Amino acid sequence: MVSLGPAFLVAKFMSRVSFAEYKRLLKMSFPVVLSYMLQNSLQTASVVIAGRLGPDELATAAFSYMFAMCSGWLVQLGGTTAIDTLGSATFTASEDPHELGIILQRGLVVLSTLYVPVVGIWAFAEPLLLALGQEPELARSAAQFLQCLIPGGLGFIYFEALKKYLQVQGLVNASTYVLAITSPVNVILNLVFIHTLQFGLYGAPLATGISYWLSFWGLAAYTKYVSGSKTWGGFNARAFSNLRVFYRLALMGIIMVGTEWWAFEIVALEAGRLGTVALAAQSVVMTSDQVTFTLLFGIGVATSTRVGGLLGDRRPQAARRAAYTGALLAASVGLVEMVIMVLARNLYGRLFTDDPDVIAMTARIVPLVALFQIADGLNTSCSGSLRGMGRQHVGAIVNSAAYYVLALPVGTYLAFKTGLGIVGLWIGQCYALYVAGLTELAVVMRTDWVVEVDKAIARLDESSRPEDAAMADEGDDDDQMIS
Repeated sequence: MVSLGPAFLVAKFMSRVSFAEYKRLLKMSFPVVLSYMLQNSLQTASVVIAGRLGPDELATAAFSYMFAMCSGWLVQLGGTTAIDTLGSATFTASEDPHELGIILQRGLVVLSTLYVPVVGIWAFAEPLLLALGQEPELARSAAQFLQCLIPGGLGFIYFEALKKYLQVQGLVNASTYVLAITSPVNVILNLVFIHTLQFGLYGAPLATGISYWLSFWGLAAYTKYVSGSKTWGGFNARAFSNLRVFYRLALMGIIMVGTEWWAFEIVALEAGRLGTVALAAQSVVMTSDQVTFTLLFGIGVATSTRVGGLLGDRRPQAARRAAYTGALLAASVGLVEMVIMVLARNLYGRLFTDDPDVIAMTARIVPLVALFQIADGLNTSCSGSLRGMGRQHVGAIVNSAAYYVLALPVGTYLAFKTGLGIVGLWIGQCYALYVAGLTELAVVMRTDWVVEVDKAIARLDESSRPEDAAMADEGDDDDQMIS
């Protein structure tokens, strides 16, 4: 049927986006993106400063932070998606503003317990790394590095939780202001601990851990003395009750984020089997992709906050419009990234090395990375919408199937059986992102937004639920409230 053709679906999609919403989400996304870039700079600066000690120290620091990202920081970014879901709806739906403060306290309780197994992994990392095939010297030094990072890791997780607490209130600039101060402080601390005090390599995690706690306490001070404290209401014993929903959302969020991160790390390990040139090219491309992903992830966070807030405000059509517009915004940013990457494909390698073989191989891979930027945009934005709806499990299922059932087997086959090498691995990743992005877009487009409002209200604590109200019919006015 013509009505089911691509042209009809595109027209239907575009009819449900809004230029005003596009500008709103773009404005919300910018400080979120800047905040995540500053957060990443804490570790980047630490690696660079530690790397001045020598190549072994550089390798250990880079590897240790990568391992931390694939374990502890999954609790930070994946676990706190529960605040995206519960906090945004609570802020707009609850008659008691202090309910949001209880959500934050509940989050700190849950995230603290989820950090316990991470502490166990980091404390006994050496045998685990040896089992994964790492060199004994690297396994030993990385394990000691991670042990030094344990005290600071919890501060980083608390910082992310408090940042989400402020974001759902519309205070998206707060973390950027704080990180603008703690980022240069982090550089100074790393220089002092590593070189001045001569702690060497292990001064890096100690200094950066202090920076994590400074960031948390700085954001707490901003909340108390500048803006955001009206929803706090003091410590409440109810933070230890009704933990099941938060645990479920947090764990699904960790899986949702982790499945994608782990897949890219597996590709990095596979690239190492293809030789030094392939591994070097992989490192160059991954560094570039992390920058582009940060831009798209920021849009996903903004979309999540916006969709969750509108669902809590009982505005199904406005929530749908925000989800569609977020997808359009992320896809358009992905298109710009794609064009820039294709045009600059021969320059990427030269930014990192003078080796002609690495430069040439990087130029072959970059177009594939550029090709999936639009799909990555759809994936991150639609994942944000799913988080706003509390459907992290859908994203976890889609990502698991796309990467582990399809992409990694296909990429490995192309790389090692057909002779495509690292290009084959990235073809598999490109395949995964288009499958995941288009599948999640289809889920968003088939969502019953009135039902999602019911679910959002049902997730709130009994004491914070407003009286049930009859749903308003879907009218021409997208901003019509459910009353």
